Amino acid sequence: MYWSVQQVKAREDYTLELTFEDGKRKLFDMKPYLDRGIFQELRDLSLFKTARVSFSSVAWANDADFDPEALYEGGLPLAD
Repeated sequence: MYWSVQQVKAREDYTLELTFEDGKRKLFDMKPYLDRGIFQELRDLSLFKTARVSFSSVAWANDADFDPEALYEGGLPLAD
């Protein structure tokens, strides 16, 4: 199944609040990825907060993006 991101909010603690096409809301921790490749640039909180939905996933102003399935599978459920 393909998990399409519908909404994203970047938080001060380098987590993402995500809403998916199936209505589920999840919290994804980006901190473990901030030492890898292009994601290192996202340590700049102002750049991290440029997170937006792009082609059913999450992308940032530096052209980094993240696989929607990984976001869905690795996210922790958020209470409504």
